[in-house]
Amino acid sequence: MELTTVTDVPVSPTAPVGEPLKTPLPEIVEALKRVPTLQGLTDNELTWLATHGDEVCVSAGTLVFREGDPATKMWILLKGEAHVRRSQGGLALFVGRAGQITGVLPFSRMKTHGGQGFAATDMWALQIDREVFPEMLQAIPSMAQRSVSVLLDRVREMTRLEQQTEKLNALGKLAGNLAHELNNPASAAQRAASGLIEELQTYGHQKFLLGGLCLDGIHLEKIRSWRSRMEEQAKHRAIDSVMQAQREDQLQRWLREHGVQKTWQVAPDLAELGIMTENLDELSELLAGQHLDVILSQFASTARTERMAQAMLDSTNRIFDLIRAVKDYSWMDQAPIQEIDLPQSLETTLAMLQSRLDKVQIERRYAADLPRISAYASELNQVWMALLENALDAMHDVGKIVLSAQLSGDFVVVEIWDSGPGIPAEIQARIFEPFFTTKAPGDGLGLGLDTAQRVVRQHRGYIHVESQPGETCFQVRLPIEPLQAY
Repeated sequence: MELTTVTDVPVSPTAPVGEPLKTPLPEIVEALKRVPTLQGLTDNELTWLATHGDEVCVSAGTLVFREGDPATKMWILLKGEAHVRRSQGGLALFVGRAGQITGVLPFSRMKTHGGQGFAATDMWALQIDREVFPEMLQAIPSMAQRSVSVLLDRVREMTRLEQQTEKLNALGKLAGNLAHELNNPASAAQRAASGLIEELQTYGHQKFLLGGLCLDGIHLEKIRSWRSRMEEQAKHRAIDSVMQAQREDQLQRWLREHGVQKTWQVAPDLAELGIMTENLDELSELLAGQHLDVILSQFASTARTERMAQAMLDSTNRIFDLIRAVKDYSWMDQAPIQEIDLPQSLETTLAMLQSRLDKVQIERRYAADLPRISAYASELNQVWMALLENALDAMHDVGKIVLSAQLSGDFVVVEIWDSGPGIPAEIQARIFEPFFTTKAPGDGLGLGLDTAQRVVRQHRGYIHVESQPGETCFQVRLPIEPLQAY
């Protein structure tokens, strides 16, 4: 195997890369005895490995192979440490240490290297070429069982690593959606709180001026009655933006003619409350000049204060709704098995994806009086999340999704339709395979549908897909009868 040196990382001058070293045979055999997988082999069998393998030594930092290079060697690491990383994201696929066997093994279907391999420390290893495997298995029959054991350990470790990565990716998406959703109400609440402080100061000043007018009881009662009618009128107003702009212009002209200051500040608030010039004519019969200015300014300030307080209330309610949705989605602080309302479960998951639904039409077809089912609630939500995310990815967040929940015999059938391009017929049979994905590198690991299928099967249910151009449906059938255990 040709070994390549990383830029600016020197290779040991006493051990030229790619050239076998001349370590005495007994020392190599002693080193092989320290490899756990080879324990129990006779000295003759270890000697066979030592004499049929190529001894190599590489310096720390040396690039051993590149991602995509043909894989033709079994590596028995005798000293040092090797790392294998993917070029996308630098994910550590494998960390090999002294005493481990890696690379291509008998019965392995590995054709190319899945990542970039390099020596993390000075490394001493024995390489055995793939072409020698038949002869090795004949000379050392137990290597078959030993190789299979290493392969099984490798599969378990890779599966664990990929599943962990998939969970981290899912958590990252969830955190991103939440951050986006929380940002809007939090920003609105912050703006309202900031404006409210200033407006309360203005409101207090207007109250002081109002007290200085020294109005008698009859005037105060008439003004209070006018104000109550205007507030009641505002509750039932229905006005479009064009009409409101026209009303603002009319109100500003009226206010200027009657000596009201800061008309640019007062007119928009009066227009939003649905007040017209006829209403102001009625008030002007009671007040004039400074009196009218103070009353209208104080009325507008009150409206602004109430509007800001309402904005804070709406924003904080939205934040609490999102927090409640997260708790419902994760079933935090609750027993694993719950009585699930499937439409509500779908809606809770949909709430977690709200930031991606701006250009998506959602149609709901939930049957009335659907029975609840006993299920592992948080895991079932992972199924809906995987199916909805796949639908949104297929549509690029633009299109239509139909959510259906119907009763069919002893099962509740949930269907998720999307208007994406569809799944090609030639790969429909493979989409539930672990690590199978049509997404670009770094966008997915191909474990979402595998996880969904596994969870549905654990609930004694079934998952099925039907797809054609412009329409894809994932159908999940879940039994009504309560589960005993997985």
